[in-house]
Amino acid sequence: MGRLFFVGGNWKCNGTSEEVKKIVSTLNAAQVPSKDVVEIVVSPPFVFIPSVKSELKPEFHIAAQNCWVKKGGAFTGEISAEMLLNLGIPWVIIGHSERRALMNESNEFVGDKVAYALSQGLKVIACVGETLQEREAGTTMKVVAAQTKAIADKIKNWDNVVLAYEPVWGIGTGKVATPAQAQEVHAELRKWLETNIKAEVAAKTRIIYGGSVNGSNCKELAGQNDLDGFLVGGASLKPEFIDIIKAAEVKK
Repeated sequence: MGRLFFVGGNWKCNGTSEEVKKIVSTLNAAQVPSKDVVEIVVSPPFVFIPSVKSELKPEFHIAAQNCWVKKGGAFTGEISAEMLLNLGIPWVIIGHSERRALMNESNEFVGDKVAYALSQGLKVIACVGETLQEREAGTTMKVVAAQTKAIADKIKNWDNVVLAYEPVWGIGTGKVATPAQAQEVHAELRKWLETNIKAEVAAKTRIIYGGSVNGSNCKELAGQNDLDGFLVGGASLKPEFIDIIKAAEVKK
């Protein structure tokens, strides 16, 4: 079964109104592959979501970078899934390693957040990945399997989940997993889904790679069998994001 290539651009906590306008104008001017070749999502900071949504051409969908674990209420500083739906935002990133590390989000908390977002009708980019110490200790698969299991324990339907494998040691460091390293983890994750959930879920679920993806390494990464796209950080703020989107054509 062919899996539609997926490219997400995570803008993180970056941008001014002027910079965001420039990024939007670069994306709007770009010729990108058709929607039967690639699904494209960009994730601006919350404050810029309404303006980006209204100005960006429809080939680009919007994702929030996070949302709260339950219905809104007395949770100062949080954004609920219901608010995102009210704004017409279809996607949310959950469990990014920066939130796991800086906000102490546990595997179980991430699983709860994914389940709640899905229950409200959002689609989820769920992130997993190991630290450098964990990779060097040889526990990569043990770590990402535990992170994936915490999500699998809380959800029944994987149709609206994209799994993002992001080795923490490769995010913003310039270090990139080699295509072989990325393929190895993606293949193991797919095998985990097949063994622990079911073969159909393993075959259909898109597993994307994040970790210093750029215009020069994206094509070789995209050529790996079990790599179904990218979650791009810093490079999504630059014109080379277009080259990364075009890497989807490698799968044609």
